[in-house]
Amino acid sequence: MSGRSAGRPRHRHLPGSTSARSVDESGNAAAVPTGLSEDEATRRLADTGPNALPAEPRTPVWRRVLQQLKDPLIVVLLVAAALTIATGDFRDAAVILFVITVNTVVGVVQEVRAEHAVAALSAMSAPAARVVRDGTERSVAAAEVVPGDLILLAEGDIVPADGDVRDATLLLLDESSLTGESVPVEKAPDGETPRGTVSAGTVVVRGHGRAVVTATGARSALGRIASLLGTAPGRTPLQRRLVGFGRVLAAVTVALCAVVLALGLVRGQPVELMIVAAISLAVAAVPESLPAVVTLALALGARRMAERHAIVRRLPAVETMGSITVLATDKTGTLTEGRMAAEELWTPHGGASVTGDGYAPDGRVIRAGRAVTARDAPDLAALLSAAMLCNDAALEPPSDRGTEWRALGDPTEAALVAAGARLGLDRAALDRELPRVDEVPFETRRKRMTTVHRRRDGGLCVVCKGAPESVLRREVLADGPGLITRAAARAEAWARGGHRVLAVATRDLEAHSARPARWEEGLSLLGLVGILDPPRAASATTVAACERAGIVPVLVTGDHPLTARALAERLGIASGGAAVTTGEQIRHGTAGELTNVRVFARTTPEQKLDIVQAWRGAGHVVAMTGDGVNDGPALRRADIGVAMGQRGTEVARQAADLVLADDNPATVVAAVEEGRRVYANVRRFLLYALAGGTAEILVMLLGPFLGMPLPLLPAQILWINLLTHGLPGVALGAEPVEPEVMRHPPRPPAESVLGAGLWPRILAMGAFVATVTLATGLWARETGRPWQSMVFLVLGATQLGVALGSRARPGSLANPFLLVAVGAALCLQVAGVWLPPLQALLGTEPLTLGDFAIAAGLSGLGHVVMRLQRWLCPEQPPRDTAGPGMKTRIRDGAGRSSGTDRTGARSTHG
Repeated sequence: MSGRSAGRPRHRHLPGSTSARSVDESGNAAAVPTGLSEDEATRRLADTGPNALPAEPRTPVWRRVLQQLKDPLIVVLLVAAALTIATGDFRDAAVILFVITVNTVVGVVQEVRAEHAVAALSAMSAPAARVVRDGTERSVAAAEVVPGDLILLAEGDIVPADGDVRDATLLLLDESSLTGESVPVEKAPDGETPRGTVSAGTVVVRGHGRAVVTATGARSALGRIASLLGTAPGRTPLQRRLVGFGRVLAAVTVALCAVVLALGLVRGQPVELMIVAAISLAVAAVPESLPAVVTLALALGARRMAERHAIVRRLPAVETMGSITVLATDKTGTLTEGRMAAEELWTPHGGASVTGDGYAPDGRVIRAGRAVTARDAPDLAALLSAAMLCNDAALEPPSDRGTEWRALGDPTEAALVAAGARLGLDRAALDRELPRVDEVPFETRRKRMTTVHRRRDGGLCVVCKGAPESVLRREVLADGPGLITRAAARAEAWARGGHRVLAVATRDLEAHSARPARWEEGLSLLGLVGILDPPRAASATTVAACERAGIVPVLVTGDHPLTARALAERLGIASGGAAVTTGEQIRHGTAGELTNVRVFARTTPEQKLDIVQAWRGAGHVVAMTGDGVNDGPALRRADIGVAMGQRGTEVARQAADLVLADDNPATVVAAVEEGRRVYANVRRFLLYALAGGTAEILVMLLGPFLGMPLPLLPAQILWINLLTHGLPGVALGAEPVEPEVMRHPPRPPAESVLGAGLWPRILAMGAFVATVTLATGLWARETGRPWQSMVFLVLGATQLGVALGSRARPGSLANPFLLVAVGAALCLQVAGVWLPPLQALLGTEPLTLGDFAIAAGLSGLGHVVMRLQRWLCPEQPPRDTAGPGMKTRIRDGAGRSSGTDRTGARSTHG
């Protein structure tokens, strides 16, 4: 590696010939396999099929339509339509069938638009791969790679299949999408698994090498994860609640209609008229606009979330977010930025911290509360200058507007370059002033890297960086034991806090006395650098907001336990000294109750599934956030999966219900708020619609006992139902969020949609509207007025007053659509007794202006009583009924371990 230019990572394409050879650790030439013959590759491809993963079959349209028609409320309407047609009332049948058709079309269209194939793992494969066949290098489609092929890997390549490494030079792979490890992994031939293997879908970040393919398609690492994605998403909490509600309402409606039919027949009413009246009452009792209300509320929530950079892939997911009780989240790229950053500096003269985002050189170095530069802090300048010289990474500036600085090479080394730039150091100037003339590359056994640079006076400058346990040694450093002890204590403290620690040392030599065997002796310690994958700016506030909203955050990562614990404590997910449960414990059955744990580390995709299922099995609604392939199964199994849109893999995005286009975890909190708004508006509509339906049923049941043989004609009931449940009912779905909605815990998953005191409020309001209507009818009958028309007008107008009283923020213009809808419905209600064509259609009679004034006053009374009810009997907030799995209790005890990456950093990643 002599003469390698610093700062410019480079790779060489290995020749694809039969004479290609590599050098083993002993320096001896070793033959490199030449791969398959073309005929053998073709035969294997024919036998095994292409290296591609099957896409999820799409649901036929007829099956989607059938699913929509299986809803219990729709079944009631279908039966009503059939009976109406049988009686010859085609006008009413047309109205019912129109409602059913609109609901079905809307539901099917939303499904077709929102649902995509989940198995998108082929998108993770490289579009092309370089293989050696018949001794010749060639490019083939990644789907045509077969076991036995010799694949060539270079910087930037996506590995097309699983394989065993046969040749490698500084080969470094980013496996975070599969394992959750935030730091690239070094690969070497004949290394122990997984060091000697590569996996499909991982990315080469540095170096080059060759590997013999061992598994493709469904047998690869990606394929094994794909097999875990087969579980179809179940019903959302709201869907489950509405199905139960629909069954109960359908049964009650049929029973009441039978009672009305029997009472009418007993009183001598015509059979045909009473059948139509019973059917009309069924239509009136069923809130057939409920699907439209839910769809509108979900669509508005999805649109609001899109404005906040969250893409909803399945519309019901909007409401599900409002019901979650547990937020399980991945670490790397989700709660953290998914890139390394030098955060802490230490020299024998003092410490400092580094600020800034990503790999951009913008940022500052802070010492004693103020920003410093290289001129202000020569000790920090010496430390970071040496770290930049003993470095093979580089930073690439944004190529287009909106893109970010990228790391070329090892992300840990790139973090050192970014830190130096934030102190004001110029990498190119350092390379010119001290050009590299030789180096001792990093080796896992030595855990350090040394470079040699030519000084202007002809002498040499030796720079060494590596793991503290490798550098802070008497045989390496010439410093006294006191300094070494201080540095070791600081390194240990940083490692416990989740940092990767690098020690940097240097020495000047005269050219004539330089002996390579003595380069790593007698060095002077410059200092330490603490590097970590920093948490996103919004992660801590997101966790705090979830805690306030009664949602339990749980960290589930494939990273090291120390790293997981440090991040959990930093973000407030767990308290100090919290225990971390590992995947090994889960595998051996020693983890205990999984719902008692807040931090999981070293987990596999299968174990993430187990964790999600454990919470769901305990009765909780679980949201899972992640960005990697290894998160895909858990995203699919959770009640709602949330994927990162920018850094996230295609697998994660396709398995998720919600995609955060800006990768901002704070959007999760916004999604929860939108979901709770949707659920609150569904309950608001049900209170309004069922109170009106209750009133109509009571009027039809009690009217005959008060001397009104048939209080309302079938057409009149349908007209009232159409006006009150139509635009005003749908407009209630657009009501804004309640101010305190995020300060209460979520609704218990087992709670009925009419729970928390909604049933008594429905009955109370229904009884009030029915009392007002029947009293008006009795008064009109006694005074010789057209009492049936008065009952018709007052029943509809009073319900519209209740709609206005149901507003979330009365006195504001937060939802002007509701004001317009109520106004339009009231005009049409008045037109029903005012315009001759509608009088003939509905069977109404003209009323005087005084009668209209009475109806208007009574509708205002409905508004007032609704407001009084909200004040006297407010919505009961959910109680925190957390069981053992919801407690924030953390078990005591933790183990610690450490390791190194290829730069020699003291690592909490093993």
